[in-house]
Amino acid sequence: MQSRLDPQVDEWIDGLGEPVQAIVKRLRGVVFEAYPEIEEGIKWSKPSYSKEGLVCYMQTAKSHVNFGFYRGTELEDRNGLLEGDGKKMRHVRIRKADEIDEEKLKFLIWDAVDLNRK
Repeated sequence: MQSRLDPQVDEWIDGLGEPVQAIVKRLRGVVFEAYPEIEEGIKWSKPSYSKEGLVCYMQTAKSHVNFGFYRGTELEDRNGLLEGDGKKMRHVRIRKADEIDEEKLKFLIWDAVDLNRK
């Protein structure tokens, strides 16, 4: 896993305040648990993850993080987590690191990668 971590993302995370830094660190771990070989980088001024195409990103605000999916409207949201009304993107709004349901987010990540493979 360590070889896939982007040092630019480390720097970006280091510049965050709490509670968003803890949320981002936990989400990053979830992404790499779902797909250890996923590509990480900074795109559009935020951490973005790719596997056979764009998969997900993290957009921060002062008190929460939107964990977004580039093709969110195409995902099967079996747990009702996704929010937003954009043409393609959807996100899960997270306000506390301990409210992250890792397994439910992994399903969304797996589904997003599966969409890219079709």
